[in-house]
Amino acid sequence: MNSLETPYQNLTPDVLLSALEGLGYVPTGALLALNSYENRVYQVGMEEQAPVVVKFYRPHRWSRDAIQEEHDFAYELLAEEIPVVTPLRDQNGQSLHEYSGYCFAVYPRRGGRWPDLDSEENLGWLGRLLGRIHMVGSRSEFQHRQRLDPQNYGHQSYQFLLEQGFLPADLEQAYRSVAEDMLRIIDPLFATAVPYQRIYGDCHPGNILWSEMEGPFFVDLDDCLTGPVVQDLWMLLSGSREEMGQQMRWIVEGYEMFQEFDYLQLRLIEPLRSLRIMHYAAWLARRWQDPAFPLAFPWFNSQHFWQNHILSLREQIASLQEAPLQIPY
Repeated sequence: MNSLETPYQNLTPDVLLSALEGLGYVPTGALLALNSYENRVYQVGMEEQAPVVVKFYRPHRWSRDAIQEEHDFAYELLAEEIPVVTPLRDQNGQSLHEYSGYCFAVYPRRGGRWPDLDSEENLGWLGRLLGRIHMVGSRSEFQHRQRLDPQNYGHQSYQFLLEQGFLPADLEQAYRSVAEDMLRIIDPLFATAVPYQRIYGDCHPGNILWSEMEGPFFVDLDDCLTGPVVQDLWMLLSGSREEMGQQMRWIVEGYEMFQEFDYLQLRLIEPLRSLRIMHYAAWLARRWQDPAFPLAFPWFNSQHFWQNHILSLREQIASLQEAPLQIPY
Protein backbone atom coordinates (compact mmCIF):
# COMPACT_ATOMS: atom_id res chain seq x y z
CA MET A 1 0.00 0.00 0.00
CA ASN A 2 1.14 3.55 -0.68
CA SER A 3 0.97 6.57 1.63
CA LEU A 4 -2.38 7.65 0.19
CA GLU A 5 -3.92 4.32 1.16
CA THR A 6 -2.38 4.15 4.64
CA PRO A 7 -1.83 7.84 5.46
CA TYR A 8 -1.42 7.36 9.21
CA GLN A 9 0.92 4.37 9.27
CA ASN A 10 3.77 6.60 10.46
CA LEU A 11 1.73 8.47 13.05
CA THR A 12 3.00 6.57 16.06
CA PRO A 13 2.56 7.73 19.68
CA ASP A 14 6.20 8.83 19.69
CA VAL A 15 5.64 11.01 16.61
CA LEU A 16 2.49 12.50 18.14
CA LEU A 17 4.19 13.33 21.44
CA SER A 18 7.30 14.70 19.73
CA ALA A 19 5.12 17.00 17.62
CA LEU A 20 3.62 18.48 20.77
CA GLU A 21 6.96 18.71 22.56
CA GLY A 22 8.28 20.69 19.60
CA LEU A 23 5.67 23.34 20.38
CA GLY A 24 6.71 23.51 24.03
CA TYR A 25 4.06 21.23 25.49
CA VAL A 26 4.99 18.71 28.17
CA PRO A 27 2.73 15.69 27.62
CA THR A 28 2.35 12.97 30.23
CA GLY A 29 2.04 10.29 27.57
CA ALA A 30 -1.65 9.68 28.31
CA LEU A 31 -3.46 9.42 24.96
CA LEU A 32 -7.14 8.97 24.23
CA ALA A 33 -8.22 8.50 20.60
CA LEU A 34 -11.37 10.49 19.86
CA ASN A 35 -14.07 9.64 17.35
CA SER A 36 -12.72 10.77 13.98
CA TYR A 37 -12.12 8.84 10.77
CA GLU A 38 -11.17 11.50 8.24
CA ASN A 39 -8.47 12.90 10.49
CA ARG A 40 -6.80 11.52 13.61
CA VAL A 41 -7.76 13.30 16.80
CA TYR A 42 -6.42 12.58 20.29
CA GLN A 43 -6.86 13.95 23.77
CA VAL A 44 -3.40 14.24 25.30
CA GLY A 45 -2.65 14.58 29.00
CA MET A 46 -0.33 17.42 29.99
CA GLU A 47 1.96 18.06 32.92
CA GLU A 48 0.61 20.81 35.19
CA GLN A 49 -2.13 21.92 32.79
CA ALA A 50 -5.41 20.71 31.36
CA PRO A 51 -5.30 18.10 28.59
CA VAL A 52 -5.35 19.34 25.01
CA VAL A 53 -6.84 17.90 21.85
CA VAL A 54 -4.50 17.46 18.88
CA LYS A 55 -5.81 16.99 15.36
CA PHE A 56 -3.64 15.50 12.61
CA TYR A 57 -5.07 16.30 9.19
CA ARG A 58 -5.38 13.56 6.59
CA PRO A 59 -2.42 13.99 4.22
CA HIS A 60 -3.19 15.12 0.67
CA ARG A 61 -6.81 15.98 1.47
CA TRP A 62 -6.60 19.75 2.01
CA SER A 63 -3.82 22.14 1.03
CA ARG A 64 -2.17 24.17 3.78
CA ASP A 65 -3.98 27.23 2.43
CA ALA A 66 -7.33 25.47 2.72
CA ILE A 67 -6.63 24.41 6.31
CA GLN A 68 -5.50 27.92 7.19
CA GLU A 69 -8.77 29.28 5.81
CA GLU A 70 -10.61 26.93 8.17
CA HIS A 71 -8.64 28.32 11.12
CA ASP A 72 -9.05 31.92 10.02
CA PHE A 73 -12.81 31.49 9.67
CA ALA A 74 -12.96 30.06 13.19
CA TYR A 75 -11.06 33.07 14.53
CA GLU A 76 -13.43 35.44 12.72
CA LEU A 77 -16.36 33.75 14.43
CA LEU A 78 -14.64 33.86 17.82
CA ALA A 79 -13.95 37.57 17.39
CA GLU A 80 -17.73 38.05 17.15
CA GLU A 81 -18.13 36.07 20.40
CA ILE A 82 -19.73 33.14 18.58
CA PRO A 83 -19.09 29.98 20.64
CA VAL A 84 -16.79 27.96 18.41
CA VAL A 85 -13.77 25.90 19.45
CA THR A 86 -10.70 27.42 17.80
CA PRO A 87 -7.14 26.07 17.51
CA LEU A 88 -4.53 27.36 19.94
CA ARG A 89 -1.85 29.67 18.56
CA ASP A 90 1.81 29.28 19.43
CA GLN A 91 4.08 32.10 20.59
CA ASN A 92 4.51 33.17 16.96
CA GLY A 93 0.77 33.40 16.39
CA GLN A 94 0.67 30.23 14.27
CA SER A 95 -2.19 27.74 14.56
CA LEU A 96 -1.19 25.28 11.81
CA HIS A 97 1.93 23.20 12.37
CA GLU A 98 3.79 20.44 10.57
CA TYR A 99 5.79 17.53 11.89
CA SER A 100 7.08 14.38 10.19
CA GLY A 101 4.97 15.09 7.11
CA TYR A 102 1.72 15.72 9.01
CA CYS A 103 -0.14 19.00 9.34
CA PHE A 104 -1.68 19.34 12.77
CA ALA A 105 -3.38 21.75 15.15
CA VAL A 106 -3.86 21.87 18.91
CA TYR A 107 -7.20 22.69 20.54
CA PRO A 108 -8.42 23.25 24.07
CA ARG A 109 -10.49 20.41 25.47
CA ARG A 110 -14.20 21.18 25.68
CA GLY A 111 -16.80 19.10 27.45
CA GLY A 112 -20.45 18.81 26.56
CA ARG A 113 -23.23 16.58 25.34
CA TRP A 114 -25.29 16.26 22.18
CA PRO A 115 -27.99 18.94 21.89
CA ASP A 116 -31.66 18.21 22.50
CA LEU A 117 -33.16 19.04 19.10
CA ASP A 118 -36.75 18.43 20.20
CA SER A 119 -36.69 21.69 22.14
CA GLU A 120 -38.11 24.91 20.68
CA GLU A 121 -35.76 26.88 22.90
CA ASN A 122 -32.67 24.96 21.79
CA LEU A 123 -33.50 25.15 18.08
CA GLY A 124 -34.15 28.86 18.39
CA TRP A 125 -30.79 29.25 20.12
CA LEU A 126 -29.03 27.34 17.34
CA GLY A 127 -30.90 29.41 14.76
CA ARG A 128 -29.60 32.62 16.32
CA LEU A 129 -26.04 31.31 16.30
CA LEU A 130 -26.29 30.13 12.70
CA GLY A 131 -27.64 33.53 11.69
CA ARG A 132 -24.59 35.12 13.28
CA ILE A 133 -22.23 32.59 11.67
CA HIS A 134 -23.72 33.32 8.25
CA MET A 135 -23.57 37.06 8.87
CA VAL A 136 -19.80 36.69 9.38
CA GLY A 137 -19.55 34.21 6.49
CA SER A 138 -21.09 36.68 4.05
CA ARG A 139 -18.37 39.26 4.61
CA SER A 140 -15.77 37.60 2.40
CA GLU A 141 -15.17 34.48 0.31
CA PHE A 142 -13.14 31.32 0.59
CA GLN A 143 -10.37 31.02 -1.98
CA HIS A 144 -9.20 27.47 -1.28
CA ARG A 145 -12.16 25.59 0.24
CA GLN A 146 -14.52 23.25 -1.59
CA ARG A 147 -17.84 24.28 -3.16
CA LEU A 148 -21.03 22.37 -2.39
CA ASP A 149 -22.70 21.85 -5.75
CA PRO A 150 -23.96 18.96 -7.91
CA GLN A 151 -20.66 18.67 -9.77
CA ASN A 152 -18.46 18.23 -6.70
CA TYR A 153 -20.84 16.22 -4.55
CA GLY A 154 -22.97 14.41 -7.13
CA HIS A 155 -21.31 13.89 -10.51
CA GLN A 156 -17.83 13.33 -9.11
CA SER A 157 -19.16 10.81 -6.57
CA TYR A 158 -21.07 8.96 -9.29
CA GLN A 159 -18.08 8.85 -11.61
CA PHE A 160 -15.66 7.72 -8.92
CA LEU A 161 -17.81 4.78 -7.81
CA LEU A 162 -18.23 3.55 -11.38
CA GLU A 163 -14.65 4.15 -12.52
CA GLN A 164 -13.23 2.36 -9.48
CA GLY A 165 -15.55 -0.62 -9.87
CA PHE A 166 -17.28 -0.48 -6.50
CA LEU A 167 -20.73 -1.37 -7.81
CA PRO A 168 -21.46 -5.11 -8.12
CA ALA A 169 -21.87 -6.03 -11.79
CA ASP A 170 -25.52 -7.00 -11.36
CA LEU A 171 -26.34 -3.62 -9.75
CA GLU A 172 -24.27 -1.31 -11.91
CA GLN A 173 -26.97 -0.54 -14.46
CA ALA A 174 -29.56 0.08 -11.76
CA TYR A 175 -27.17 2.49 -10.06
CA ARG A 176 -26.38 4.29 -13.31
CA SER A 177 -30.06 4.72 -14.06
CA VAL A 178 -31.16 6.02 -10.68
CA ALA A 179 -28.12 8.27 -10.15
CA GLU A 180 -28.43 9.83 -13.61
CA ASP A 181 -32.17 10.38 -13.11
CA MET A 182 -31.49 12.09 -9.79
CA LEU A 183 -28.78 14.34 -11.18
CA ARG A 184 -31.01 15.36 -14.09
CA ILE A 185 -33.52 16.63 -11.54
CA ILE A 186 -30.95 18.30 -9.27
CA ASP A 187 -28.73 20.04 -11.82
CA PRO A 188 -31.32 22.62 -12.99
CA LEU A 189 -32.13 23.56 -9.38
CA PHE A 190 -28.55 24.75 -8.89
CA ALA A 191 -28.20 26.21 -12.40
CA THR A 192 -30.34 29.18 -11.41
CA ALA A 193 -29.04 31.93 -9.14
CA VAL A 194 -28.44 30.05 -5.88
CA PRO A 195 -26.76 32.38 -3.36
CA TYR A 196 -23.44 30.92 -2.21
CA GLN A 197 -21.29 32.02 0.71
CA ARG A 198 -19.00 30.72 3.44
CA ILE A 199 -20.89 28.28 5.68
CA TYR A 200 -20.17 25.84 8.51
CA GLY A 201 -20.86 22.97 6.12
CA ASP A 202 -21.35 20.00 8.45
CA CYS A 203 -23.82 21.19 11.07
CA HIS A 204 -25.01 17.89 12.48
CA PRO A 205 -25.61 17.21 16.20
CA GLY A 206 -22.27 15.42 16.59
CA ASN A 207 -20.47 18.70 15.87
CA ILE A 208 -22.33 20.61 18.57
CA LEU A 209 -21.38 20.33 22.23
CA TRP A 210 -24.02 21.48 24.70
CA SER A 211 -23.10 22.70 28.17
CA GLU A 212 -25.74 23.12 30.88
CA MET A 213 -24.15 26.40 31.93
CA GLU A 214 -23.05 27.88 28.58
CA GLY A 215 -25.27 26.29 25.95
CA PRO A 216 -23.95 25.19 22.54
CA PHE A 217 -20.41 25.24 21.21
CA PHE A 218 -19.65 24.49 17.57
CA VAL A 219 -16.66 22.22 16.97
CA ASP A 220 -14.75 20.92 13.96
CA LEU A 221 -14.90 23.35 11.04
CA ASP A 222 -12.99 20.80 8.95
CA ASP A 223 -15.79 20.76 6.36
CA CYS A 224 -16.48 24.49 6.16
CA LEU A 225 -17.02 25.42 2.53
CA THR A 226 -18.84 27.61 0.08
CA GLY A 227 -22.49 26.66 -0.22
CA PRO A 228 -26.14 27.65 0.26
CA VAL A 229 -26.94 28.68 3.84
CA VAL A 230 -29.81 26.20 4.17
CA GLN A 231 -27.18 23.42 4.26
CA ASP A 232 -26.43 24.46 7.85
CA LEU A 233 -30.10 24.36 8.83
CA TRP A 234 -31.62 21.23 7.32
CA MET A 235 -29.21 18.84 9.04
CA LEU A 236 -30.77 19.78 12.37
CA LEU A 237 -34.19 18.49 11.23
CA SER A 238 -35.69 15.06 11.85
CA GLY A 239 -39.01 13.24 11.84
CA SER A 240 -42.02 13.68 9.56
CA ARG A 241 -42.40 16.56 7.12
CA GLU A 242 -44.78 18.24 9.57
CA GLU A 243 -42.28 17.87 12.40
CA MET A 244 -39.43 19.14 10.23
CA GLY A 245 -41.53 22.11 9.16
CA GLN A 246 -42.15 23.06 12.79
CA GLN A 247 -38.48 22.59 13.68
CA MET A 248 -37.45 24.78 10.75
CA ARG A 249 -39.86 27.46 11.93
CA TRP A 250 -38.15 27.59 15.33
CA ILE A 251 -34.70 27.68 13.72
CA VAL A 252 -35.65 30.42 11.25
CA GLU A 253 -37.30 32.55 13.93
CA GLY A 254 -33.98 32.62 15.77
CA TYR A 255 -31.98 32.95 12.56
CA GLU A 256 -33.84 36.05 11.39
CA MET A 257 -32.95 37.94 14.54
CA PHE A 258 -29.54 38.38 12.91
CA GLN A 259 -29.79 37.46 9.23
CA GLU A 260 -32.59 37.44 6.69
CA PHE A 261 -33.43 33.92 5.56
CA ASP A 262 -34.03 33.24 1.86
CA TYR A 263 -37.16 31.05 1.93
CA LEU A 264 -36.55 29.99 -1.67
CA GLN A 265 -33.68 27.88 -0.35
CA LEU A 266 -36.21 25.50 1.21
CA ARG A 267 -36.46 23.93 -2.24
CA LEU A 268 -32.80 22.91 -1.93
CA ILE A 269 -33.22 20.76 1.19
CA GLU A 270 -34.01 17.48 -0.59
CA PRO A 271 -31.46 18.11 -3.37
CA LEU A 272 -28.81 18.74 -0.70
CA ARG A 273 -29.85 15.61 1.17
CA SER A 274 -29.56 13.64 -2.09
CA LEU A 275 -26.08 14.99 -2.77
CA ARG A 276 -25.02 14.13 0.77
CA ILE A 277 -26.14 10.52 0.29
CA MET A 278 -24.16 10.23 -2.96
CA HIS A 279 -21.12 11.96 -1.47
CA TYR A 280 -21.14 9.77 1.65
CA ALA A 281 -21.00 6.53 -0.36
CA ALA A 282 -18.13 7.89 -2.45
CA TRP A 283 -16.34 9.14 0.68
CA LEU A 284 -16.36 5.63 2.14
CA ALA A 285 -15.14 4.24 -1.18
CA ARG A 286 -12.31 6.78 -1.40
CA ARG A 287 -11.15 5.82 2.10
CA TRP A 288 -11.65 2.06 1.80
CA GLN A 289 -7.92 1.30 1.58
CA ASP A 290 -7.35 3.04 4.90
CA PRO A 291 -7.26 0.11 7.37
CA ALA A 292 -9.43 2.04 9.85
CA PHE A 293 -12.40 2.11 7.49
CA PRO A 294 -13.17 -1.61 7.04
CA LEU A 295 -12.99 -1.92 10.84
CA ALA A 296 -15.31 1.01 11.46
CA PHE A 297 -17.71 0.41 8.55
CA PRO A 298 -17.79 -3.37 8.01
CA TRP A 299 -21.20 -3.15 6.34
CA PHE A 300 -19.89 -0.99 3.47
CA ASN A 301 -19.24 -2.35 -0.05
CA SER A 302 -21.45 -5.38 0.39
CA GLN A 303 -24.27 -6.44 -1.92
CA HIS A 304 -26.73 -5.44 0.79
CA PHE A 305 -25.19 -1.96 1.15
CA TRP A 306 -25.40 -1.19 -2.56
CA GLN A 307 -28.98 -2.49 -2.79
CA ASN A 308 -29.97 -0.18 0.07
CA HIS A 309 -28.02 2.70 -1.44
CA ILE A 310 -29.88 2.39 -4.74
CA LEU A 311 -33.16 2.19 -2.82
CA SER A 312 -32.26 5.38 -0.92
CA LEU A 313 -31.60 7.19 -4.18
CA ARG A 314 -34.96 6.03 -5.56
CA GLU A 315 -36.69 7.30 -2.43
CA GLN A 316 -34.90 10.61 -2.83
CA ILE A 317 -36.15 10.94 -6.41
CA ALA A 318 -39.68 10.64 -5.02
CA SER A 319 -38.88 13.30 -2.39
CA LEU A 320 -37.46 15.61 -5.06
CA GLN A 321 -40.80 15.54 -6.84
CA GLU A 322 -42.72 16.68 -3.75
CA ALA A 323 -43.37 20.31 -2.85
CA PRO A 324 -40.62 22.01 -0.82
CA LEU A 325 -40.77 21.84 2.96
CA GLN A 326 -43.48 24.12 4.33
CA ILE A 327 -42.99 26.23 7.45
CA PRO A 328 -46.23 26.56 9.47
CA TYR A 329 -47.36 29.97 10.66
